[in-house]
Amino acid sequence: MVDIDLFGYLTILAALLELAFAACVFVYVRRLEDRSPAPLGEKVGAHKAVLAKLRKRESMSQTEVDYAMELISDTRSWLAYSIPAALFTMGCFYVVGCLEELHGATPSVRTFIGVIPMLTSTNLTTQLLRVARLKGCLEEVSLTVPTA
Repeated sequence: MVDIDLFGYLTILAALLELAFAACVFVYVRRLEDRSPAPLGEKVGAHKAVLAKLRKRESMSQTEVDYAMELISDTRSWLAYSIPAALFTMGCFYVVGCLEELHGATPSVRTFIGVIPMLTSTNLTTQLLRVARLKGCLEEVSLTVPTA
């Protein structure tokens, strides 16, 4: 009979969660790839420029508003948060897997390398939440009328 302790069960749980989140990431990325790209999204730096204008509440063109609306709706999707969740569970899998292999011995620095993707996922989640919060600013934005 196989003797599995707490870290063994946590490793199995982290692996199952990783598979679930990876499937969600696959679905989310597939949805993003299948839609037609926004014309403004093809320009380098447009993402940053449009979000900066939105944060500063500057007037924007209709194409910029449409692109900002697309960006915000992408980050407000629950599937978008499966990307940092997958990174976090990958780090958890590494840490608890290493602790399982030690069988009670003192962990080394190598054991906690899995904390790096966990911190990265926290930063990524924060960035997604910052962009998603801009929905209120999007409703107040003023449009510029192009002069012909």
